[in-house]
Amino acid sequence: MSGFLEELLGEKLVTGGGEEVDVHSLAARGISLLGLYFGCSLSAPCAQLSASLAAFYGRLRGDAAAGPGAGAGPGPGAGAAAEPEPRRRLEIVFVSSDQDQRQWQDFVRDMPWLALPYKEKHRKLKLWNKYRISNIPSLIFLDATTGKVVCRNGLLVIRDDPEGLEFPWGPKPFREVIAGPLLRNNGQSLESSSLEGSHVGVYFSAHWCPPCRSLTRVLVESYRKIKEAGQKFEIIFVSADRSEDSFKQYFSEMPWLAVPYTDEARRSRLNRLYGIQGIPTLIVLDPQGEVITRQGRVEVLNDEDCRGFPWHPKPVLELSDSNAVQLNEGPCLVLFVDSEDDGESEAAKQLIQPIAEKIIAKYKAKEEEAPLLFFVAGEDDMTDSLRDYTNLPEAAPLLTILDMSARAKYVMDVEEITPAIVEAFVNDFLAEKLKPEPI
Repeated sequence: MSGFLEELLGEKLVTGGGEEVDVHSLAARGISLLGLYFGCSLSAPCAQLSASLAAFYGRLRGDAAAGPGAGAGPGPGAGAAAEPEPRRRLEIVFVSSDQDQRQWQDFVRDMPWLALPYKEKHRKLKLWNKYRISNIPSLIFLDATTGKVVCRNGLLVIRDDPEGLEFPWGPKPFREVIAGPLLRNNGQSLESSSLEGSHVGVYFSAHWCPPCRSLTRVLVESYRKIKEAGQKFEIIFVSADRSEDSFKQYFSEMPWLAVPYTDEARRSRLNRLYGIQGIPTLIVLDPQGEVITRQGRVEVLNDEDCRGFPWHPKPVLELSDSNAVQLNEGPCLVLFVDSEDDGESEAAKQLIQPIAEKIIAKYKAKEEEAPLLFFVAGEDDMTDSLRDYTNLPEAAPLLTILDMSARAKYVMDVEEITPAIVEAFVNDFLAEKLKPEPI
């Protein structure tokens, strides 16, 4: 276990009081679950979370006064270390985005858990990218032995399970989480068992959210086309509305099913299951309840005729207005081509697809998100805006890796781009051999 943790966190962490703690000591304490708390001292929601998380942490460990170094091992002359209680096998590590060390020190001073040292800015950024953190505060739980993500939305864990009775909050099958009655907007109730054999879209949305309402209008047409084509498909609306009246008004526009607004526990469990960080989000599942894509919103907007349904992920995407938001999710390889010709873009996709497939398969085998997304960008206003924003040369073809969260770019400006050049460029990036340029 300590090998994985040291690779993830480095060799040293610090307490709120500034004392160093060896990462390998977490293994000696029998830590089975690791919480990564992403936040910033300047964020009022982070300050609120820290207070509630401290109480939760103390209850879960069985000793609110227990500091992060407690239970690290027996003292001199002591016998064998006692087996940790299951509910104490949790540690939390704060991963800060603070830019001012004094503000960071003031913020972590009262934290009873551990933190990445302030100077570890590069490691912090890698963690933000690795786990696709898009807003703060965020809290995710990992299996401390394998590194597998156990829960992507720890904020809901604190709210829904304040005593930690469901520890370690591992994912449950969709069939189990969705179990119960579902509604149609005419008041008809169906059992969730009616979903068997169907692809399912789990739609997280709310009436107060303008992008949600825009997507709903498109999604209604997509739903109709898919059903008319004879496909077994159903959508489940999981509301984030602020009142039942708003829910009813919004749901009246939808021809699909919904989790009852009054069933807040089930709505929250679905949010936890898929680690929802923002809306609108459309998760598309296969008939067995496994995730096909978390990017249903992008797919629906890019495929008005629904020819690609059920939208299995493509290794390489063509950059567009609707999928450009994914550039903010982590490092992205973008190959710019000097043509509006679809044939040129398709040739570029075929060029980088083998390495994209190889990277995706490698990380899928480890049950991890791929560390790169892959795009081809042609000539249009979106591409021009991206080149201007990142201050890229006008050359084409141009091979780049853009890391928006780090405000960094890596550029390979060569006359001819070959599969070998692409693979070497990607491997050097993953091995951290490339020198970034600022965006």
